[in-house]
Amino acid sequence: MGYQFEDLKNSCQSEWQAYIEHPFVSQLGDATLAPEAFRHYLKQDYLFLIQFARAFALAAYKSPTLADLKQAKEGLQAIVDVELGLHVTYCQEWGISEEELANLPEARATMAYTRYVLDTGNRGDLLDLHVALSPCMVGYGEIANWLNARADTVRGDNNPYDAWIAMYESNEFQEAMQAEIDWLNAKLADVTPARFSQLTRIFSEATRLEIDFWEMGLEQRL
Repeated sequence: MGYQFEDLKNSCQSEWQAYIEHPFVSQLGDATLAPEAFRHYLKQDYLFLIQFARAFALAAYKSPTLADLKQAKEGLQAIVDVELGLHVTYCQEWGISEEELANLPEARATMAYTRYVLDTGNRGDLLDLHVALSPCMVGYGEIANWLNARADTVRGDNNPYDAWIAMYESNEFQEAMQAEIDWLNAKLADVTPARFSQLTRIFSEATRLEIDFWEMGLEQRL
């Protein structure tokens, strides 16, 4: 019997829970997160998206099949042509100008995670790269679902972060998350135990770097 994405999560349950249920996330859901912490996160997330686009460009280079190449191209195009523009508009709603975004310094947590993803992809194959990206690509959808399952989560006009939750609970994002899980499940089904052990290390390290990214936002670190 082959492996699945759920096995990756089970391999580092404590880290995954600490990521999904991080105080930054729970405070965002409770509407108690400091606005400056959220603004700091939004700024760094803009820089993260740029590096994320580069990761999809790398995925195109690493693609062994035409289907994989098309998937990488669609991901790159979605970020460059759609997501970055939406993020700029959302930042403007929070008083962050496009000029400010263009001149931001990268926080160490941003550099650590994004360069880890790119380095992992450069050293390894397409599966290595997808596993390194999966805490973000899958995690944000799971975070939205976790927030919606909590009794303490505030929705609507009483929560200034409601639009953020809505973005990741949307059908579009949830479908993209499931498509990524399906792709990973198909690839993981054929790996050996030794190979899976390598992938669990990548997944665990990427998850811990996601935790650091939340910490960076919460503590407004550079």
